[in-house]
This record gives sequence, C-alpha cells and structure tokens, in this order.
Amino acid sequence: MENNVVLTMRGITMTFPGVKALDNVDFTLRKGEIHALMGENGAGKSTLIKCLTGINDFEAGEIRVDGVDHPVKNRSTMDAQKIGISTVYQEVNLCPNLTVAENLFIGREPMTALRTIDRRKMVKQADELVKRLDIKVDVTQNLENYSLAIQQMIAIARAVDMDCKVLILDEPTSSLDDSEVEKLFKLMNQLKDNGVGIIFVTHFLEQVYAVCDRITVLRNGTLVGEYPIADLPRVKLVAAMMGKDFDDLAAIKPEGFTYDADAPLEISARGLSHKGTIKPFDLDIHKGEVIGLTGLLGSGRSELARSIYGADKAQTGTLKVGGKDAKIKEPIDAMHLGMGMLPDDRKAEGIIGDLSVRENIILALQAKRGMFKQLSRAKQEELADKYIEMLQIKTASRETPIKQLSGGNQQKAIIGRWLATDPDFLILDEPTRGIDVGTKTEIQKLIIKLAGEGKSVMFISSEIEEMLRTCNRMAVLRDGQKVGELDGELTQERVMAAIAGGDSK
Repeated sequence: MENNVVLTMRGITMTFPGVKALDNVDFTLRKGEIHALMGENGAGKSTLIKCLTGINDFEAGEIRVDGVDHPVKNRSTMDAQKIGISTVYQEVNLCPNLTVAENLFIGREPMTALRTIDRRKMVKQADELVKRLDIKVDVTQNLENYSLAIQQMIAIARAVDMDCKVLILDEPTSSLDDSEVEKLFKLMNQLKDNGVGIIFVTHFLEQVYAVCDRITVLRNGTLVGEYPIADLPRVKLVAAMMGKDFDDLAAIKPEGFTYDADAPLEISARGLSHKGTIKPFDLDIHKGEVIGLTGLLGSGRSELARSIYGADKAQTGTLKVGGKDAKIKEPIDAMHLGMGMLPDDRKAEGIIGDLSVRENIILALQAKRGMFKQLSRAKQEELADKYIEMLQIKTASRETPIKQLSGGNQQKAIIGRWLATDPDFLILDEPTRGIDVGTKTEIQKLIIKLAGEGKSVMFISSEIEEMLRTCNRMAVLRDGQKVGELDGELTQERVMAAIAGGDSK
C-alpha cells in the first residue's frame, strides 16, 4: 500500500435479488483527506459503505487497510472498528438519556480495581477528549440537552477516540443549520490535519466544494471516476452523476407560470394555532397555486402545515376548504376533504419498511376508503404499476419490500401514495431532502405539473433555490410565527431579507 493511502477497495461487486448493486467498484482514501462519495440515489454509495463496515457481505473484490497485512473482510461493525473504521450516521445512534461522558465510553468504560465503572476517570477522559476537539459541552450533562449538531460531534469524538483511521460521515449535515454545519466542518478539518481519512457522503453540492479534497462518483453501481476537487466543476459533477449533460435547473419553471389571484380559494385559514409550536396565522391558498413556506430550521414551517392537516390539532381559529367551513380533528378528516401530506421524516412517518412497494403506494387510498371497501388486488397492482412508471421508481418489482429501495425511491413511492388519492391540496414537507439532483428535478417538475392541473401545493424546503424554481408565492416564518408573504418576482435576496427581518415587501 502506498505510504499516504489508508484504505483501498478494489473490484467490489455485490448483487441484491434482481439488482446488481455494485459492479467492480474501486475506491481509494488517503490519510488526512476529506473524500466525497457522490452519486444519485441507488448509485451504490450506501452499499459500498456497508461492504466496508461489515453490514453487507460482498461477493468479489478486495479491501486493504493501512496497518493490516492481509485483505480485510469485516463481518460486523465491531470488526471494522477494531481495525480503525468508524461510521457516524445521519440519525445519531447514541443514548440521549445518558450523559455525554457515558456515551463517549459506552461499552469501554474505565474500571476501578473492584471492577466497577471509574466515573471520575471517565469524566476526566471525556473532558480531555471534547476539549481536544474543541467541542464546548459539559460531559456530565445528558446528551439530550444538546442540539443535533453537538450530538453528531459527540458521535464523531467517540469514533475518533477509538483510534479511527477511516471516519465515514453518512449525510451528517442534512438536519443541521448553516452555523452548525460550519462547526462540523471545523471539526472535520481538525481531524484531517491529524491524519484521519474522512469519507463524506452528502447531497449538498456546495458543502462538497467547501470542505472536500477529492470526489469519487458512482452511477448505477459502477465507478464513473475519481477526481481532485479542482478538476470537477459543479456542472461536470452533476453530469457525471446523471450520465448526461444537465440543463440549467432554473429552466424548470415554464414561462408564464403564475397563479391566478382571482382563482377560487382551496384553503383559507384564519387565526389557526397550536400551543407551543405555531402562533395564530392567516393564510389563503388558491387553486392551481404552489405556495412555499420558508424560514430557518425551527421557524414553524412544518408545524403550520401540520395544523392545517390535523396532524397537530389546531387549538384556535377557523379553516375553510374549497369555500366551506371545515373541522379537522385528525388527518383522516383532512384526507376526506381532498388533502394529502408527505411528512418530512420518511423513515418515522412515511414508509412502512416491511411492506412492499405496492402496499405502501395504496395505503392512503385504502385508509380513505375504509376497512370495509377493500381495494381489489388487481386494482392495487394497477395503481402500483402506474406510479412506479410515472415516477420512475427503481425497484426489482412492485412486491419488493420498500426498505430495500434507496432513499430517493422510497420518497417517490410515498409521493405516489398521495397522488393515488387524487388530492386537491397536497402538502410536501421537504420532499427532496437527502435525494439526488436528478430525482429533485423530477419532483420539482411534478409539482409544477400538478399546479397546472389545478391542484394546490404547499411546498416546504430548506433549499431556497428549489423554492424559487417551483413556487408562485411564499409565506415567511420565524420563531413559530408567520411574519410575511412574498409574491411577484421572487429572488434569493428578497427571501433572505424577509427571513432575516420579517420584511414582506
């Protein structure tokens, strides 16, 4: 192995039933570099990492790690950790009810001569570790008292303290705000300076260019190439990921895509609120309109949507749907009024992992019809096939368990679920989070198509650029309060100013 190389993967090949997930893939990681692993959903990024960390058993290929004099085949994440490979996932897998120190040393606590946990020593070592990595926490406090960003850093600190040579960060920034991302990048650069090789999996292109040294691109389970960051401008990266030259995303919105201010109102909310999450707000949404909810994380965007849909029952105010007074106590009431809602957490509130793609797609329509009006198997299959084709869902078959699909394809299936109910008003909460550029574009085009068919769409996204591409109008939120609305020509500057200052002009 070359002097500065910490990890090589050569010819890695793996097949799932009906799908070649990895086909002869190579990957090289050097000491003290941050290396982005990029590709669309289903490209094979997660599968490659699982082959490295012992979760997947690959069929062919060889892995070598610096300091190990034979090819490595990890059988578990514990095996991987023993040779210096640690992973920190998007969902922090620590124990929030334990202290920071306990989390840092769980399973490897310092012991006294009497074989009890030496708490004083554990706290001292934990304190030294967080200070060394410049993480400002009290290690005696419970982990749950700290933000998600700090929890991510504690997970990284734990990995680093276990003598890690290779640190895998799998979508670590998708739930963080800009200042938290900055802190994480500072920590990553510090580890890089200490010689740790970091594999960074992300969908945020700007973050790749902010922090990475190299990029490896996968597509459909094959290696497209490895590039120094300076040799791969963004347009070329997107083209490499998608396998074609990519039109400017700004061209998605057709000319003259405006909502009709005189169109009938689909939704009219007056003084709706939910205690502790969203203050009383007024909002009108016209037929054929895409309205965006914008604001920083925690501003109340999801909470506003949930109070309209009945996922959080509104405690004050009135709601009209299609011009008629509506009482929505729970989501099924909203569904009967022609609403659908794609929640932002597809794992917890979206997919049912053990059910098939077909069963996941027909779920909402079946719930709307009730248990005594069962959809026939033929109708279920017809609907599933329709939305698999329409949304280009990559799946071996309609009967494949949905948990076997990539994140982006799971998301498409959940969108299919709501389209199957033929809603008049569709709430999409972060529908493109954690999915690739190509799928994002398809979803954005779909939103505009739905509006063109006269449906109303509420669109929530943390990415202002994609809202500018899809929305006719935006409601601005801050600290649980609607502070303004923007229409006319929407620009990034106007939106930023409104979020920062509540200025709706």
